[in-house]
Amino acid sequence: MKKKSVILTVVTTLFFLGGCTLAPNYTRPASPVPAQWPTGPAYQETATGKFEQTASELQWKDFITDKKMQKIIEISLKNNRDLRIAALNVERARAYYGISRAELLPSVNAAGSMYKERMPGDLSSTGSAMTTEKYSVNIGISSWEIDFFGRIRSLKDRALEQYLATQEAHRIAQISLISAVAQAYLVLAADRENLKTAISTLGTQEAAYKLIQKRFDAGIISELDVKRAQSQVEAARGDVARYKQLTAQDENFLNLLTGSITTEELLPKDLMSVGIPKDFSPGLSSNVLLLRPDILAAEHQLKAANANIGAARAAFFPRIALTTTIGTASTELSGLFKAGQGTWTFAPQIVMPIFDARTWSAYDVTKAEREISIAQYEKAIQTAFREVADALAEKSMVDQRISAQQSLVDAIAETYRLADARYSKGIDSYLSVLDAQRSLYSAQQGLTMLHLVKINNQIVLYKILGGGKDN
Repeated sequence: MKKKSVILTVVTTLFFLGGCTLAPNYTRPASPVPAQWPTGPAYQETATGKFEQTASELQWKDFITDKKMQKIIEISLKNNRDLRIAALNVERARAYYGISRAELLPSVNAAGSMYKERMPGDLSSTGSAMTTEKYSVNIGISSWEIDFFGRIRSLKDRALEQYLATQEAHRIAQISLISAVAQAYLVLAADRENLKTAISTLGTQEAAYKLIQKRFDAGIISELDVKRAQSQVEAARGDVARYKQLTAQDENFLNLLTGSITTEELLPKDLMSVGIPKDFSPGLSSNVLLLRPDILAAEHQLKAANANIGAARAAFFPRIALTTTIGTASTELSGLFKAGQGTWTFAPQIVMPIFDARTWSAYDVTKAEREISIAQYEKAIQTAFREVADALAEKSMVDQRISAQQSLVDAIAETYRLADARYSKGIDSYLSVLDAQRSLYSAQQGLTMLHLVKINNQIVLYKILGGGKDN
Protein backbone atom coordinates (compact mmCIF):
# COMPACT_ATOMS: atom_id res chain seq x y z
CA MET A 1 0.00 0.00 0.00
CA LYS A 2 2.92 2.33 0.67
CA LYS A 3 4.22 1.83 -2.85
CA LYS A 4 0.75 2.49 -4.27
CA SER A 5 0.55 5.74 -2.31
CA VAL A 6 3.94 6.82 -3.64
CA ILE A 7 2.84 6.17 -7.22
CA LEU A 8 -0.42 8.04 -6.70
CA THR A 9 1.40 10.99 -5.16
CA VAL A 10 3.89 11.16 -8.03
CA VAL A 11 1.12 11.01 -10.63
CA THR A 12 -0.90 13.72 -8.89
CA THR A 13 2.14 15.98 -8.54
CA LEU A 14 3.05 15.61 -12.19
CA PHE A 15 -0.51 16.38 -13.19
CA PHE A 16 -0.64 19.65 -11.30
CA LEU A 17 2.85 20.63 -12.42
CA GLY A 18 1.76 20.39 -16.04
CA GLY A 19 -0.07 23.70 -15.94
CA CYS A 20 2.19 26.15 -17.73
CA THR A 21 1.94 27.24 -21.35
CA LEU A 22 4.43 28.79 -23.75
CA ALA A 23 1.83 30.64 -25.82
CA PRO A 24 2.48 34.40 -26.12
CA ASN A 25 0.21 36.70 -24.16
CA TYR A 26 -2.71 37.73 -26.32
CA THR A 27 -3.29 41.43 -27.03
CA ARG A 28 -6.17 42.55 -29.20
CA PRO A 29 -4.88 44.48 -32.24
CA ALA A 30 -5.81 48.15 -32.43
CA SER A 31 -8.85 48.89 -34.56
CA PRO A 32 -7.68 50.01 -38.04
CA VAL A 33 -10.66 52.34 -38.62
CA PRO A 34 -11.67 55.78 -37.28
CA ALA A 35 -13.31 55.83 -33.86
CA GLN A 36 -16.29 57.84 -35.14
CA TRP A 37 -18.66 57.28 -38.03
CA PRO A 38 -18.16 59.41 -41.15
CA THR A 39 -19.63 62.92 -41.25
CA GLY A 40 -20.51 65.23 -44.10
CA PRO A 41 -23.38 66.24 -46.39
CA ALA A 42 -24.35 62.60 -47.04
CA TYR A 43 -24.64 61.81 -43.31
CA GLN A 44 -27.09 64.50 -42.19
CA GLU A 45 -29.48 62.17 -40.37
CA THR A 46 -27.17 59.77 -38.55
CA ALA A 47 -27.36 61.41 -35.13
CA THR A 48 -26.96 58.69 -32.51
CA GLY A 49 -28.77 60.25 -29.58
CA LYS A 50 -32.21 59.88 -31.16
CA PHE A 51 -32.81 56.24 -30.17
CA GLU A 52 -32.11 54.38 -26.96
CA GLN A 53 -31.14 50.97 -28.37
CA THR A 54 -28.36 49.94 -30.70
CA ALA A 55 -28.69 47.07 -33.18
CA SER A 56 -26.84 44.61 -30.95
CA GLU A 57 -29.23 45.35 -28.07
CA LEU A 58 -32.40 45.06 -30.16
CA GLN A 59 -33.96 41.61 -30.39
CA TRP A 60 -34.97 40.66 -33.90
CA LYS A 61 -38.63 40.19 -32.95
CA ASP A 62 -38.69 43.75 -31.65
CA PHE A 63 -36.96 45.00 -34.79
CA ILE A 64 -39.23 43.18 -37.25
CA THR A 65 -42.66 44.67 -36.54
CA ASP A 66 -44.60 42.99 -39.37
CA LYS A 67 -46.37 39.95 -37.88
CA LYS A 68 -46.46 37.97 -41.12
CA MET A 69 -42.77 38.52 -41.68
CA GLN A 70 -42.08 37.46 -38.08
CA LYS A 71 -43.93 34.20 -38.63
CA ILE A 72 -42.04 33.43 -41.83
CA ILE A 73 -38.71 34.14 -40.13
CA GLU A 74 -39.64 31.81 -37.26
CA ILE A 75 -40.42 29.06 -39.77
CA SER A 76 -37.09 29.60 -41.53
CA LEU A 77 -35.14 29.45 -38.25
CA LYS A 78 -36.65 26.01 -37.64
CA ASN A 79 -36.41 24.56 -41.14
CA ASN A 80 -33.58 26.24 -43.05
CA ARG A 81 -30.93 23.67 -43.98
CA ASP A 82 -28.00 26.09 -44.07
CA LEU A 83 -28.74 27.16 -40.51
CA ARG A 84 -29.08 23.52 -39.50
CA ILE A 85 -25.65 22.78 -40.97
CA ALA A 86 -24.19 25.73 -39.06
CA ALA A 87 -25.68 24.38 -35.82
CA LEU A 88 -24.23 20.93 -36.51
CA ASN A 89 -20.84 22.51 -37.15
CA VAL A 90 -21.04 23.98 -33.65
CA GLU A 91 -21.76 20.55 -32.21
CA ARG A 92 -18.83 19.08 -34.10
CA ALA A 93 -16.46 21.83 -32.93
CA ARG A 94 -17.65 21.30 -29.35
CA ALA A 95 -16.86 17.59 -29.65
CA TYR A 96 -13.38 18.34 -31.03
CA TYR A 97 -12.78 20.66 -28.10
CA GLY A 98 -13.83 17.86 -25.75
CA ILE A 99 -11.26 15.57 -27.35
CA SER A 100 -8.49 18.17 -26.96
CA ARG A 101 -9.42 18.85 -23.35
CA ALA A 102 -9.48 15.13 -22.54
CA GLU A 103 -5.83 14.87 -23.69
CA LEU A 104 -4.86 16.56 -20.41
CA LEU A 105 -6.29 13.67 -18.40
CA PRO A 106 -4.89 10.16 -18.21
CA SER A 107 -6.71 7.31 -19.89
CA VAL A 108 -7.36 4.60 -17.29
CA ASN A 109 -7.86 1.11 -18.67
CA ALA A 110 -8.52 -2.28 -17.15
CA ALA A 111 -7.06 -5.37 -18.81
CA GLY A 112 -7.18 -9.08 -18.13
CA SER A 113 -4.80 -11.57 -19.74
CA MET A 114 -3.99 -15.23 -19.78
CA TYR A 115 -0.66 -16.72 -20.85
CA LYS A 116 0.10 -20.41 -21.33
CA GLU A 117 3.26 -21.93 -22.78
CA ARG A 118 4.76 -25.43 -23.14
CA MET A 119 8.53 -25.63 -23.00
CA PRO A 120 10.53 -28.75 -24.16
CA GLY A 121 13.01 -30.43 -21.81
CA ASP A 122 16.16 -29.22 -23.54
CA LEU A 123 15.03 -25.60 -22.99
CA SER A 124 13.64 -26.10 -19.53
CA SER A 125 15.71 -25.32 -16.45
CA THR A 126 14.57 -28.60 -14.91
CA GLY A 127 15.61 -30.68 -17.93
CA SER A 128 12.09 -31.99 -18.51
CA ALA A 129 9.16 -30.64 -20.49
CA MET A 130 6.93 -28.27 -18.61
CA THR A 131 3.87 -26.10 -19.14
CA THR A 132 3.63 -22.65 -17.56
CA GLU A 133 0.54 -20.57 -17.04
CA LYS A 134 0.01 -16.98 -16.00
CA TYR A 135 -3.20 -15.08 -15.28
CA SER A 136 -3.27 -11.35 -14.58
CA VAL A 137 -5.71 -8.47 -14.08
CA ASN A 138 -4.41 -4.89 -14.21
CA ILE A 139 -5.74 -1.37 -14.08
CA GLY A 140 -3.52 1.50 -15.05
CA ILE A 141 -2.47 4.42 -17.19
CA SER A 142 -0.97 3.87 -20.61
CA SER A 143 1.49 6.42 -22.02
CA TRP A 144 0.03 9.55 -20.44
CA GLU A 145 1.95 12.70 -21.49
CA ILE A 146 2.67 15.03 -18.58
CA ASP A 147 2.06 18.48 -20.02
CA PHE A 148 5.02 20.25 -18.38
CA PHE A 149 5.46 22.82 -21.16
CA GLY A 150 1.84 23.35 -22.12
CA ARG A 151 1.81 21.68 -25.53
CA ILE A 152 -1.50 19.92 -24.90
CA ARG A 153 -2.94 22.93 -23.08
CA SER A 154 -2.10 25.14 -26.05
CA LEU A 155 -3.78 22.70 -28.41
CA LYS A 156 -6.76 22.62 -26.06
CA ASP A 157 -6.94 26.44 -26.09
CA ARG A 158 -6.75 26.43 -29.88
CA ALA A 159 -9.65 23.98 -30.07
CA LEU A 160 -11.64 26.13 -27.64
CA GLU A 161 -11.15 29.27 -29.73
CA GLN A 162 -12.08 27.39 -32.90
CA TYR A 163 -15.21 26.16 -31.15
CA LEU A 164 -16.09 29.72 -30.10
CA ALA A 165 -15.43 30.92 -33.65
CA THR A 166 -17.85 28.26 -34.90
CA GLN A 167 -20.47 29.52 -32.44
CA GLU A 168 -20.08 32.99 -33.90
CA ALA A 169 -20.36 31.48 -37.38
CA HIS A 170 -23.71 30.07 -36.30
CA ARG A 171 -24.76 33.56 -35.20
CA ILE A 172 -23.64 34.88 -38.58
CA ALA A 173 -25.76 32.25 -40.31
CA GLN A 174 -28.77 33.14 -38.15
CA ILE A 175 -28.48 36.89 -38.68
CA SER A 176 -27.91 36.39 -42.39
CA LEU A 177 -30.96 34.15 -42.61
CA ILE A 178 -33.17 36.65 -40.77
CA SER A 179 -32.10 39.47 -43.06
CA ALA A 180 -32.31 37.30 -46.19
CA VAL A 181 -35.88 36.23 -45.39
CA ALA A 182 -36.88 39.82 -44.63
CA GLN A 183 -35.30 41.08 -47.86
CA ALA A 184 -36.90 38.29 -49.93
CA TYR A 185 -40.26 39.13 -48.34
CA LEU A 186 -39.83 42.81 -49.25
CA VAL A 187 -38.77 42.05 -52.83
CA LEU A 188 -41.87 39.89 -53.24
CA ALA A 189 -44.00 42.73 -51.83
CA ALA A 190 -42.40 45.24 -54.20
CA ASP A 191 -42.85 42.98 -57.23
CA ARG A 192 -46.48 42.37 -56.31
CA GLU A 193 -47.00 46.11 -56.07
CA ASN A 194 -45.33 46.58 -59.45
CA LEU A 195 -47.57 43.83 -60.81
CA LYS A 196 -50.64 45.73 -59.58
CA THR A 197 -49.31 48.89 -61.22
CA ALA A 198 -48.65 47.00 -64.46
CA ILE A 199 -52.15 45.48 -64.47
CA SER A 200 -53.69 48.88 -63.80
CA THR A 201 -51.59 50.44 -66.55
CA LEU A 202 -52.60 47.65 -68.95
CA GLY A 203 -56.27 48.32 -68.22
CA THR A 204 -55.82 52.03 -68.86
CA GLN A 205 -53.92 51.37 -72.08
CA GLU A 206 -56.54 48.92 -73.36
CA ALA A 207 -59.34 51.39 -72.64
CA ALA A 208 -57.43 54.15 -74.45
CA TYR A 209 -56.68 51.82 -77.35
CA LYS A 210 -60.39 50.94 -77.78
CA LEU A 211 -61.32 54.62 -77.74
CA ILE A 212 -58.65 55.50 -80.31
CA GLN A 213 -59.73 52.56 -82.50
CA LYS A 214 -63.27 53.93 -82.52
CA ARG A 215 -62.00 57.39 -83.46
CA PHE A 216 -59.95 55.85 -86.25
CA ASP A 217 -62.96 53.90 -87.51
CA ALA A 218 -64.86 57.19 -87.58
CA GLY A 219 -62.11 58.75 -89.68
CA ILE A 220 -61.16 61.33 -87.07
CA ILE A 221 -57.53 60.28 -86.53
CA SER A 222 -54.82 58.53 -88.52
CA GLU A 223 -53.71 54.89 -88.24
CA LEU A 224 -50.41 56.09 -86.73
CA ASP A 225 -52.18 56.95 -83.44
CA VAL A 226 -53.78 53.50 -83.41
CA LYS A 227 -50.43 51.76 -83.78
CA ARG A 228 -48.88 53.94 -81.10
CA ALA A 229 -51.68 53.06 -78.70
CA GLN A 230 -51.37 49.38 -79.59
CA SER A 231 -47.63 49.46 -78.88
CA GLN A 232 -48.34 50.74 -75.38
CA VAL A 233 -50.86 47.94 -74.79
CA GLU A 234 -48.38 45.28 -75.86
CA ALA A 235 -45.61 46.80 -73.73
CA ALA A 236 -47.91 46.83 -70.69
CA ARG A 237 -48.97 43.22 -71.39
CA GLY A 238 -45.28 42.23 -71.48
CA ASP A 239 -44.67 43.96 -68.14
CA VAL A 240 -47.60 42.10 -66.57
CA ALA A 241 -46.15 38.78 -67.73
CA ARG A 242 -42.68 39.77 -66.46
CA TYR A 243 -43.90 40.70 -62.99
CA LYS A 244 -45.98 37.53 -62.77
CA GLN A 245 -42.79 35.60 -63.45
CA LEU A 246 -40.82 37.63 -60.89
CA THR A 247 -43.40 37.17 -58.15
CA ALA A 248 -43.45 33.41 -58.77
CA GLN A 249 -39.65 33.30 -58.57
CA ASP A 250 -39.71 35.44 -55.42
CA GLU A 251 -42.08 32.95 -53.79
CA ASN A 252 -39.82 30.05 -54.81
CA PHE A 253 -36.82 31.76 -53.22
CA LEU A 254 -38.78 32.48 -50.06
CA ASN A 255 -39.79 28.81 -49.89
CA LEU A 256 -36.13 27.81 -50.20
CA LEU A 257 -35.17 30.07 -47.30
CA THR A 258 -37.99 28.86 -45.07
CA GLY A 259 -37.46 25.21 -45.97
CA SER A 260 -41.21 24.78 -46.58
CA ILE A 261 -44.08 26.06 -48.71
CA THR A 262 -45.18 29.49 -47.49
CA THR A 263 -48.97 29.80 -47.35
CA GLU A 264 -50.68 32.64 -49.17
CA GLU A 265 -52.06 34.22 -45.99
CA LEU A 266 -48.50 34.90 -44.82
CA LEU A 267 -47.44 36.58 -48.07
CA PRO A 268 -47.66 40.37 -48.52
CA LYS A 269 -50.27 41.98 -50.77
CA ASP A 270 -47.97 44.87 -51.71
CA LEU A 271 -45.11 46.91 -50.30
CA MET A 272 -47.34 49.52 -48.67
CA SER A 273 -48.97 46.84 -46.49
CA VAL A 274 -45.65 45.74 -44.94
CA GLY A 275 -44.87 47.01 -41.43
CA ILE A 276 -41.81 49.27 -41.18
CA PRO A 277 -38.94 47.83 -39.03
CA LYS A 278 -38.16 49.61 -35.79
CA ASP A 279 -35.52 52.31 -35.97
CA PHE A 280 -32.38 52.21 -33.80
CA SER A 281 -29.12 54.01 -33.12
CA PRO A 282 -25.91 53.06 -34.96
CA GLY A 283 -24.01 53.74 -31.74
CA LEU A 284 -21.76 56.57 -30.66
CA SER A 285 -18.57 55.11 -32.13
CA SER A 286 -17.33 52.44 -34.50
CA ASN A 287 -16.36 50.25 -31.54
CA VAL A 288 -19.81 48.65 -31.82
CA LEU A 289 -18.36 46.78 -34.80
CA LEU A 290 -16.33 44.66 -32.39
CA LEU A 291 -19.61 43.02 -31.36
CA ARG A 292 -20.32 41.80 -34.89
CA PRO A 293 -20.22 37.98 -34.96
CA ASP A 294 -17.94 37.83 -38.00
CA ILE A 295 -15.40 40.08 -36.26
CA LEU A 296 -15.70 38.08 -33.04
CA ALA A 297 -15.16 34.91 -35.08
CA ALA A 298 -12.05 36.43 -36.70
CA GLU A 299 -10.73 37.34 -33.24
CA HIS A 300 -11.29 33.80 -31.97
CA GLN A 301 -9.36 32.49 -34.97
CA LEU A 302 -6.58 34.92 -34.09
CA LYS A 303 -6.54 33.63 -30.52
CA ALA A 304 -6.42 30.06 -31.85
CA ALA A 305 -3.39 30.94 -33.99
CA ASN A 306 -1.79 32.56 -30.93
CA ALA A 307 -2.35 29.39 -28.87
CA ASN A 308 -0.89 27.28 -31.66
CA ILE A 309 2.41 29.12 -31.25
CA GLY A 310 2.55 27.78 -27.68
CA ALA A 311 2.21 24.22 -28.96
CA ALA A 312 4.96 24.81 -31.52
CA ARG A 313 7.28 26.24 -28.86
CA ALA A 314 6.63 23.31 -26.55
CA ALA A 315 7.85 20.95 -29.28
CA PHE A 316 11.42 22.16 -28.56
CA PHE A 317 11.25 20.83 -25.00
CA PRO A 318 11.24 17.26 -23.63
CA ARG A 319 8.09 15.21 -23.55
CA ILE A 320 7.45 13.17 -20.44
CA ALA A 321 5.11 10.21 -20.64
CA LEU A 322 4.00 7.90 -17.87
CA THR A 323 2.82 4.32 -17.93
CA THR A 324 1.78 2.70 -14.68
CA THR A 325 -0.38 -0.25 -13.68
CA ILE A 326 -1.61 -1.89 -10.50
CA GLY A 327 -3.07 -5.35 -10.51
CA THR A 328 -2.78 -8.97 -9.53
CA ALA A 329 -1.17 -12.04 -11.15
CA SER A 330 -1.04 -15.77 -10.49
CA THR A 331 -0.11 -19.04 -12.14
CA GLU A 332 -3.61 -20.26 -11.42
CA LEU A 333 -6.90 -18.60 -12.20
CA SER A 334 -8.26 -19.54 -8.77
CA GLY A 335 -5.37 -17.79 -7.04
CA LEU A 336 -5.65 -14.57 -8.95
CA PHE A 337 -7.23 -12.58 -6.13
CA LYS A 338 -5.52 -14.21 -3.13
CA ALA A 339 -3.41 -12.20 -0.72
CA GLY A 340 0.14 -11.52 -1.80
CA GLN A 341 -0.56 -11.70 -5.55
CA GLY A 342 -0.44 -7.93 -6.15
CA THR A 343 1.72 -6.47 -8.92
CA TRP A 344 2.58 -2.94 -10.07
CA THR A 345 4.64 -1.22 -12.72
CA PHE A 346 5.91 2.34 -12.97
CA ALA A 347 7.52 3.30 -16.30
CA PRO A 348 8.11 7.01 -16.96
CA GLN A 349 9.70 8.02 -20.26
CA ILE A 350 11.43 11.23 -21.30
CA VAL A 351 11.98 12.05 -24.97
CA MET A 352 14.40 14.92 -25.58
CA PRO A 353 14.45 16.42 -29.10
CA ILE A 354 18.04 16.77 -30.33
CA PHE A 355 17.69 17.74 -33.96
CA ASP A 356 14.55 17.95 -36.09
CA ALA A 357 14.47 20.68 -38.73
CA ARG A 358 10.72 20.24 -39.08
CA THR A 359 10.22 21.65 -35.60
CA TRP A 360 11.70 25.03 -36.56
CA SER A 361 9.70 25.12 -39.77
CA ALA A 362 6.51 24.29 -37.89
CA TYR A 363 7.24 27.13 -35.47
CA ASP A 364 7.70 29.54 -38.40
CA VAL A 365 4.39 28.33 -39.84
CA THR A 366 2.53 29.15 -36.62
CA LYS A 367 4.00 32.66 -36.51
CA ALA A 368 3.03 33.27 -40.13
CA GLU A 369 -0.48 31.97 -39.43
CA ARG A 370 -0.84 34.43 -36.56
CA GLU A 371 0.17 37.32 -38.81
CA ILE A 372 -2.34 36.14 -41.41
CA SER A 373 -5.04 35.99 -38.73
CA ILE A 374 -4.19 39.53 -37.61
CA ALA A 375 -4.52 40.78 -41.18
CA GLN A 376 -7.84 38.93 -41.61
CA TYR A 377 -9.14 40.37 -38.33
CA GLU A 378 -8.18 43.91 -39.33
CA LYS A 379 -9.66 43.47 -42.80
CA ALA A 380 -12.93 42.23 -41.27
CA ILE A 381 -13.14 45.45 -39.23
CA GLN A 382 -12.33 47.63 -42.24
CA THR A 383 -14.92 45.85 -44.37
CA ALA A 384 -17.53 46.22 -41.63
CA PHE A 385 -16.78 49.95 -41.27
CA ARG A 386 -17.19 50.48 -45.01
CA GLU A 387 -20.49 48.54 -45.05
CA VAL A 388 -21.91 50.59 -42.18
CA ALA A 389 -20.69 53.88 -43.67
CA ASP A 390 -22.37 53.05 -46.99
CA ALA A 391 -25.62 52.08 -45.25
CA LEU A 392 -25.61 55.26 -43.14
CA ALA A 393 -25.10 57.40 -46.24
CA GLU A 394 -28.04 55.66 -47.93
CA LYS A 395 -30.17 56.03 -44.79
CA SER A 396 -29.52 59.78 -44.69
CA MET A 397 -30.33 60.38 -48.35
CA VAL A 398 -33.15 57.93 -49.09
CA ASP A 399 -35.91 60.12 -47.64
CA GLN A 400 -34.79 63.02 -49.79
CA ARG A 401 -34.78 60.73 -52.82
CA ILE A 402 -38.29 59.49 -52.01
CA SER A 403 -39.54 63.06 -51.60
CA ALA A 404 -38.05 64.07 -54.92
CA GLN A 405 -39.43 60.97 -56.64
CA GLN A 406 -42.91 61.59 -55.23
CA SER A 407 -42.83 65.16 -56.56
CA LEU A 408 -41.72 63.75 -59.91
CA VAL A 409 -44.63 61.29 -59.98
CA ASP A 410 -47.10 64.08 -59.13
CA ALA A 411 -45.67 66.35 -61.83
CA ILE A 412 -45.71 63.66 -64.52
CA ALA A 413 -49.24 62.60 -63.53
CA GLU A 414 -50.38 66.19 -64.09
CA THR A 415 -48.46 66.29 -67.36
CA TYR A 416 -50.24 63.14 -68.48
CA ARG A 417 -53.64 64.60 -67.54
CA LEU A 418 -52.95 67.78 -69.49
CA ALA A 419 -51.54 65.91 -72.49
CA ASP A 420 -54.59 63.64 -72.62
CA ALA A 421 -56.93 66.63 -72.38
CA ARG A 422 -55.09 68.45 -75.20
CA TYR A 423 -55.24 65.35 -77.38
CA SER A 424 -58.94 64.86 -76.71
CA LYS A 425 -59.57 68.43 -77.91
CA GLY A 426 -57.41 67.90 -80.98
CA ILE A 427 -54.82 70.46 -79.89
CA ASP A 428 -51.86 68.09 -79.61
CA SER A 429 -50.77 64.72 -81.07
CA TYR A 430 -51.08 61.38 -79.31
CA LEU A 431 -47.27 61.18 -79.11
CA SER A 432 -47.32 63.61 -76.15
CA VAL A 433 -49.79 61.33 -74.36
CA LEU A 434 -47.59 58.28 -74.98
CA ASP A 435 -44.48 60.03 -73.66
CA ALA A 436 -46.34 61.13 -70.53
CA GLN A 437 -47.72 57.61 -70.00
CA ARG A 438 -44.30 56.00 -70.27
CA SER A 439 -42.73 58.56 -67.96
CA LEU A 440 -45.50 58.18 -65.38
CA TYR A 441 -45.25 54.38 -65.39
CA SER A 442 -41.46 54.51 -65.00
CA ALA A 443 -41.69 57.10 -62.21
CA GLN A 444 -44.24 55.00 -60.30
CA GLN A 445 -41.95 51.99 -60.50
CA GLY A 446 -39.04 54.12 -59.34
CA LEU A 447 -41.05 55.31 -56.33
CA THR A 448 -41.87 51.71 -55.38
CA MET A 449 -38.19 50.77 -55.63
CA LEU A 450 -37.18 53.68 -53.40
CA HIS A 451 -39.67 52.61 -50.73
CA LEU A 452 -38.11 49.15 -50.98
CA VAL A 453 -34.63 50.67 -50.67
CA LYS A 454 -35.64 52.54 -47.50
CA ILE A 455 -36.98 49.46 -45.69
CA ASN A 456 -34.20 47.27 -47.00
CA ASN A 457 -31.63 49.78 -45.75
CA GLN A 458 -32.95 49.37 -42.21
CA ILE A 459 -32.61 45.59 -42.45
CA VAL A 460 -29.10 45.77 -43.90
CA LEU A 461 -28.01 48.28 -41.25
CA TYR A 462 -29.43 46.05 -38.51
CA LYS A 463 -27.51 43.07 -39.88
CA ILE A 464 -24.13 44.77 -40.40
CA LEU A 465 -24.24 46.40 -36.95
CA GLY A 466 -24.47 43.00 -35.30
CA GLY A 467 -28.23 42.75 -34.80
CA GLY A 468 -30.22 39.56 -34.63
CA LYS A 469 -30.18 38.93 -30.89
CA ASP A 470 -32.41 36.04 -29.79
CA ASN A 471 -35.34 36.50 -27.46
